[in-house]
Amino acid sequence: MPVWIVASIFAAFMQNLRFLLQRHLKVTTLSTGGATWARFLYSAPLVAVLVLVYAGASGQGWPGTNARFWGFVVTGGLAQMLATACVVALFARRNFTVGITLKKTEVILTAGFGLLILGEAVSASVLVAIVVGFVGVLLLSDPPKGAVPLRWRARIFNAASGYGLASGVLFGISAVGYRGASLALETGDVMLRASFTLSAATAVQTLILGLWLFLREREEIGKVVASWRVSALVGLTSMAGSLGWFIAFTLQTAALVKAVGQVELVFTFLFSIFWLKERSSGKEIAGIALILVSLGIIIAGTLL
Repeated sequence: MPVWIVASIFAAFMQNLRFLLQRHLKVTTLSTGGATWARFLYSAPLVAVLVLVYAGASGQGWPGTNARFWGFVVTGGLAQMLATACVVALFARRNFTVGITLKKTEVILTAGFGLLILGEAVSASVLVAIVVGFVGVLLLSDPPKGAVPLRWRARIFNAASGYGLASGVLFGISAVGYRGASLALETGDVMLRASFTLSAATAVQTLILGLWLFLREREEIGKVVASWRVSALVGLTSMAGSLGWFIAFTLQTAALVKAVGQVELVFTFLFSIFWLKERSSGKEIAGIALILVSLGIIIAGTLL
């Protein structure tokens, strides 16, 4: 099995675990900004050490950077940071399974961004997948049970749907940005380019969001430090998952990597059923099924 597929599956599992831990922080201890920052604060030093150790052990120098690299890194880092905040905020409005599934619109969007930004085309079957996936998102966008019945416009344009779709757009941009950054590096093998790009991105994210918290939610900084037991696990799973994604992005197009990464939905259902004891409505299951069908079309059109 190709390395990029193994890396994508591993990354999907670790990402799912990390979102589960962030969900715990969001609903018990931290604000959206605090739970998002915990991911970057505790993973940044781990990634930096990894790069130093690997570069020294492999006898490689630092990869040569350029303006194109830093442009992709900053764009990808900001987009991922905002996308993570959207997902964390979404957890307060819908159950874990629906939250992750709404986020999965990123796969369809990544294919489009990859074509527009990097010129990496995908199969025409993606158009069919977009229609099927959009219907699934509409079914998932209903407000929770017990809410006042809404007209169709409000049923589509509500906070849960907005957070999910926004995270999909932003994660799609970040995926393409990170692949572009890794490809822009002038030297280094796959592991060094992937880890170096990840280190640069997490450093940018830690500094920017840390400054924002200092100015707007200063008390959250202390809470993130005090919750180090869970937050450190968030950082560790974030580093492991992100490294898997970055290795895969270095080896393969972002659209293909994200398509294989849809195995995360399987992990999500297992976590939701056996750990969180959550249940989904029939309409939500139908929406999830349609999104899975759309993702299956993408995989079939790009891998076969």
